[in-house]
Amino acid sequence: MYNKMSNKAEEFISHDEILETLTYAKENKSNKQLIDEILKKAEMYQGLEHREAAVLLECDLPEENARIETLAKEIKQKFYGNRIVMFAPLYLSNYCVNGCVYCPYHYENKTIARKKLTQEEIKKEVIALQDMGHKRLALETGEDPIHSPIEYVLESIKTIYSIHHKNGAIRRVNVNIAATTVENYKRLKDAGIGTYILFQETYNKDNYEKLHPKGPKHNYAYHTEAMDRAMDAGIDDVGIGVLFGLQSYKYDFVGLLMHAEHLEAAKGCGPHTISLPRIRAADDINPEDFKDAISDDIFAKLTAVTRISAPYAGMIISTRETQKSRERVLELGVSQISGASSTSVGGYAEKEEENSAQFDVEDTRTLDEIVNWLLSLGHVPSFCTACYREGRTGDRFMSLVKNGQIANICQPNALMTLKEYLEDYASEETRTLGEQVIAREMQRIPNEKVKEKAQAYLDQLHEGKRDFRF
Repeated sequence: MYNKMSNKAEEFISHDEILETLTYAKENKSNKQLIDEILKKAEMYQGLEHREAAVLLECDLPEENARIETLAKEIKQKFYGNRIVMFAPLYLSNYCVNGCVYCPYHYENKTIARKKLTQEEIKKEVIALQDMGHKRLALETGEDPIHSPIEYVLESIKTIYSIHHKNGAIRRVNVNIAATTVENYKRLKDAGIGTYILFQETYNKDNYEKLHPKGPKHNYAYHTEAMDRAMDAGIDDVGIGVLFGLQSYKYDFVGLLMHAEHLEAAKGCGPHTISLPRIRAADDINPEDFKDAISDDIFAKLTAVTRISAPYAGMIISTRETQKSRERVLELGVSQISGASSTSVGGYAEKEEENSAQFDVEDTRTLDEIVNWLLSLGHVPSFCTACYREGRTGDRFMSLVKNGQIANICQPNALMTLKEYLEDYASEETRTLGEQVIAREMQRIPNEKVKEKAQAYLDQLHEGKRDFRF
């Protein structure tokens, strides 16, 4: 058995253990007694180990698969309610020295327009995002020590936080940049980032090295051990994920859970978020070239089993997915989605003339259209960043989730930030629908003191005051 406590990537992500797990799951895909035992354990809302989860993913029994979906919905409601956190990516630069064969940023691509935003251009992008109503960004940049060194990223974060336009403000910047050193992670922590996000792409070492033939990202161990270094540097909210379609989805699913288990065992806290992106078309990338692409049905089951296995982690779906696909997985476990996203460098402030996008966006609706859609489905769009700013991160956040107390914080914060959006940015139709949802959800808050305080804040928001938080 692999050593969970090791910081060496090939020990905590053991290839042999993954293969043994996949064999075990295949052998037990119709084992009704075992599957029933696993589901009963999952009903305790404390998660599953990777081998148990693999059995559920492989399960071919219709009745048990229906139970998996039902349980995923129950767990989503128990820990995250009907709240859906909104964010947008902000691409700073697409210069890159890596040779990733699935990404159009790879250094050999001569057709993509290379861009790097100046600080003045970043201000324009941020104002455009604020004018939509966004409060939370995910910072993205290619890996290039000349065009986007850590100093450029830090300066950009400072610029983003400094911009206050009308009632707009970016209250939290999450960062998705290449694996780096403990010292650089400390600098990101000091800059006030929220979550550090880094996708593994695939956990199969041999395939990983083939997919990353050149550049610093070729180093599997350095990339896979990045979260250990980030947490050693004091960043206690980290986000992991794979890019489904690069490898057998079953292999990468097991690797993803093993990574989460490792962080829990070695660092005392599992991942704050888990992302489930699928490979998409881009400038010189054809997803049909990758034989391991997954269907919508498999994607939905992956979402459900991930939610059951990691009940405390937030789950993210981006605008890579269509409206139909996103609607299907929202109830199965997703707690964060992007809205009105541009994956181009400088794609918000001005109409793009040359293609600089990392991937094609499937859900192209405006933020107001997405907020309206979520409200109509019974969800509560949330622009909340309060936990980051109140220090409720890492194990402090997880302890609140695990004991069920997070709802007394997240629900009123979600309603207050939704109210801000309705007051400042929403269309008349969305505002009317949103007010109805707020009234309904206020009645559902069980704690009378919390409800009374939240109502007082909502009243003051209507009077023009901003940024109340629990």
